[in-house]
Amino acid sequence: MKKLFLNAFLVFLFHAFASLSHAAARETPDEAVAMVKKAVQYLKTHGKEKAFAEFSNPKGQFVDRNLYVFVYDMNGTNLAIGQNQRLIGKNLSELRDADGVYMIKNMLDAAKKSGKGWNDYKWTNPATQVIEAKSSYFEKVDDVVIGCGIYK
Repeated sequence: MKKLFLNAFLVFLFHAFASLSHAAARETPDEAVAMVKKAVQYLKTHGKEKAFAEFSNPKGQFVDRNLYVFVYDMNGTNLAIGQNQRLIGKNLSELRDADGVYMIKNMLDAAKKSGKGWNDYKWTNPATQVIEAKSSYFEKVDDVVIGCGIYK
Protein backbone atom coordinates (compact mmCIF):
# COMPACT_ATOMS: atom_id res chain seq x y z
CA MET A 1 0.00 0.00 0.00
CA LYS A 2 2.83 2.40 0.85
CA LYS A 3 4.53 1.61 -2.46
CA LEU A 4 1.31 2.35 -4.39
CA PHE A 5 0.88 5.63 -2.54
CA LEU A 6 4.52 6.58 -3.17
CA ASN A 7 4.21 5.80 -6.90
CA ALA A 8 1.01 7.85 -7.17
CA PHE A 9 2.65 10.73 -5.33
CA LEU A 10 5.71 10.62 -7.61
CA VAL A 11 3.50 10.67 -10.71
CA PHE A 12 1.63 13.65 -9.26
CA LEU A 13 4.90 15.51 -8.60
CA PHE A 14 6.18 14.76 -12.09
CA HIS A 15 3.06 16.22 -13.71
CA ALA A 16 3.01 19.21 -11.38
CA PHE A 17 6.63 20.10 -12.16
CA ALA A 18 6.12 19.48 -15.87
CA SER A 19 3.17 21.90 -15.86
CA LEU A 20 5.16 24.50 -13.97
CA SER A 21 8.15 24.25 -16.28
CA HIS A 22 5.89 24.51 -19.34
CA ALA A 23 4.22 27.61 -17.91
CA ALA A 24 7.57 29.11 -16.94
CA ALA A 25 8.89 28.52 -20.45
CA ARG A 26 6.08 30.54 -22.06
CA GLU A 27 7.28 33.36 -24.23
CA THR A 28 6.33 36.89 -23.22
CA PRO A 29 4.86 39.84 -25.11
CA ASP A 30 8.11 41.76 -24.50
CA GLU A 31 10.08 38.95 -26.17
CA ALA A 32 7.81 39.04 -29.23
CA VAL A 33 8.17 42.82 -29.53
CA ALA A 34 11.95 42.55 -29.14
CA MET A 35 12.10 39.85 -31.84
CA VAL A 36 10.14 42.03 -34.30
CA LYS A 37 12.27 45.08 -33.57
CA LYS A 38 15.41 43.00 -34.11
CA ALA A 39 13.98 41.71 -37.41
CA VAL A 40 13.05 45.24 -38.56
CA GLN A 41 16.60 46.41 -37.90
CA TYR A 42 18.04 43.36 -39.67
CA LEU A 43 15.85 44.05 -42.72
CA LYS A 44 16.92 47.69 -42.85
CA THR A 45 20.59 46.75 -42.51
CA HIS A 46 20.77 43.72 -44.83
CA GLY A 47 17.94 44.14 -47.34
CA LYS A 48 14.98 41.92 -48.15
CA GLU A 49 16.72 38.98 -49.81
CA LYS A 50 19.18 38.31 -47.01
CA ALA A 51 16.67 39.17 -44.28
CA PHE A 52 13.91 36.91 -45.60
CA ALA A 53 16.36 34.03 -45.93
CA GLU A 54 17.51 34.51 -42.33
CA PHE A 55 13.94 34.90 -41.03
CA SER A 56 13.04 31.60 -42.74
CA ASN A 57 15.99 29.69 -41.30
CA PRO A 58 14.51 27.37 -38.62
CA LYS A 59 17.91 27.25 -36.89
CA GLY A 60 18.65 30.96 -37.34
CA GLN A 61 18.66 33.90 -34.99
CA PHE A 62 14.96 34.67 -35.56
CA VAL A 63 13.63 31.41 -34.10
CA ASP A 64 13.64 30.95 -30.34
CA ARG A 65 11.43 28.30 -28.70
CA ASN A 66 7.90 29.11 -29.99
CA LEU A 67 8.96 32.59 -31.12
CA TYR A 68 9.57 32.97 -34.84
CA VAL A 69 9.42 35.85 -37.27
CA PHE A 70 7.00 35.94 -40.18
CA VAL A 71 6.65 38.43 -43.04
CA TYR A 72 3.71 39.22 -45.32
CA ASP A 73 3.34 41.59 -48.23
CA MET A 74 0.35 43.94 -48.13
CA ASN A 75 -1.73 41.51 -50.22
CA GLY A 76 -1.30 38.66 -47.72
CA THR A 77 1.43 36.64 -49.42
CA ASN A 78 3.86 35.06 -46.99
CA LEU A 79 7.43 36.12 -47.81
CA ALA A 80 9.28 34.55 -44.87
CA ILE A 81 8.52 32.41 -41.83
CA GLY A 82 10.75 30.64 -39.36
CA GLN A 83 8.42 27.80 -38.48
CA ASN A 84 6.64 26.39 -41.56
CA GLN A 85 8.51 27.15 -44.79
CA ARG A 86 5.76 25.49 -46.88
CA LEU A 87 3.76 28.70 -46.40
CA ILE A 88 6.32 30.90 -48.16
CA GLY A 89 4.96 32.28 -51.43
CA LYS A 90 1.34 31.50 -50.57
CA ASN A 91 -1.35 34.13 -50.27
CA LEU A 92 -2.93 33.53 -46.88
CA SER A 93 -5.16 36.60 -46.69
CA GLU A 94 -8.29 34.41 -46.50
CA LEU A 95 -6.88 32.12 -43.80
CA ARG A 96 -9.19 31.86 -40.79
CA ASP A 97 -8.57 30.52 -37.32
CA ALA A 98 -10.73 27.98 -35.48
CA ASP A 99 -13.28 30.71 -34.67
CA GLY A 100 -13.45 32.04 -38.23
CA VAL A 101 -11.25 35.09 -37.56
CA TYR A 102 -9.31 36.33 -40.61
CA MET A 103 -5.85 36.24 -39.08
CA ILE A 104 -3.73 37.75 -41.86
CA LYS A 105 -6.36 40.08 -43.30
CA ASN A 106 -7.03 41.60 -39.85
CA MET A 107 -3.31 42.08 -39.22
CA LEU A 108 -2.78 43.77 -42.60
CA ASP A 109 -5.79 46.06 -42.10
CA ALA A 110 -4.46 47.12 -38.70
CA ALA A 111 -0.95 47.61 -40.13
CA LYS A 112 -2.32 49.90 -42.86
CA LYS A 113 -4.14 52.01 -40.26
CA SER A 114 -1.67 52.20 -37.40
CA GLY A 115 1.63 50.75 -38.63
CA LYS A 116 1.99 48.38 -35.68
CA GLY A 117 0.01 46.56 -33.04
CA TRP A 118 -1.24 43.22 -31.79
CA ASN A 119 -3.41 40.67 -33.58
CA ASP A 120 -5.34 38.03 -31.59
CA TYR A 121 -6.42 34.64 -32.98
CA LYS A 122 -6.24 30.92 -32.26
CA TRP A 123 -3.52 28.69 -33.68
CA THR A 124 -2.11 25.22 -33.10
CA ASN A 125 0.80 25.36 -30.69
CA PRO A 126 3.56 23.19 -32.21
CA ALA A 127 4.80 22.25 -28.72
CA THR A 128 1.44 20.94 -27.49
CA GLN A 129 -0.44 20.26 -30.76
CA VAL A 130 -3.44 22.01 -29.16
CA ILE A 131 -5.29 25.02 -30.59
CA GLU A 132 -4.52 27.90 -28.22
CA ALA A 133 -5.10 31.64 -28.02
CA LYS A 134 -2.24 33.44 -29.72
CA SER A 135 -1.34 37.09 -30.06
CA SER A 136 1.13 38.42 -32.62
CA TYR A 137 2.92 41.72 -32.49
CA PHE A 138 3.56 43.27 -35.92
CA GLU A 139 5.15 46.31 -37.52
CA LYS A 140 4.73 47.62 -41.06
CA VAL A 141 8.03 48.38 -42.78
CA ASP A 142 7.61 49.94 -46.22
CA ASP A 143 5.54 47.39 -48.18
CA VAL A 144 5.77 44.43 -45.77
CA VAL A 145 4.54 43.49 -42.30
CA ILE A 146 6.90 41.72 -39.90
CA GLY A 147 5.46 39.85 -36.94
CA CYS A 148 6.10 37.43 -34.12
CA GLY A 149 3.52 35.73 -31.89
CA ILE A 150 3.14 34.28 -28.43
CA TYR A 151 0.76 31.71 -27.03
CA LYS A 152 -1.26 33.09 -24.15
